[in-house]
Amino acid sequence: MIVKNLNHINIQTRDMAQTIAFYSELLGLEARTAPRRKPEERQWLYDSKNRAVIHLNLFGTDNTYTREVIPGGTTGAIHHIAFECDGLEEMVRRLEGRGLRYERTELPEIDLTQLFVVDPNNVLLELNFRHPA
Repeated sequence: MIVKNLNHINIQTRDMAQTIAFYSELLGLEARTAPRRKPEERQWLYDSKNRAVIHLNLFGTDNTYTREVIPGGTTGAIHHIAFECDGLEEMVRRLEGRGLRYERTELPEIDLTQLFVVDPNNVLLELNFRHPA
């Protein structure tokens, strides 16, 4: 068995609407109700390739696997979640337009620019932008 790719991340939230707005406005992800769930309890966020890369669960609703999570607290052993992105300057405009604090890191030795931003649930995102060779 080998791992082919990262399938999705799961975020527990106290504010479904705010979290959906953050990811749809900032990253262009599309929210759809998860299978067999109520829309106010569970949403999946889809990328441009029609993959559900983020699963959102309303805090306090049932989960497939029970585990204590504190939305807004630290994310346990996970430090951040990284996404490969396009449109660096557009993303900077979106971040600044929303008044979001972010950090920019340049790694010229691997032709990479990284933007770090925190979502409404205190999850640190790393947005990676590759420069053409």
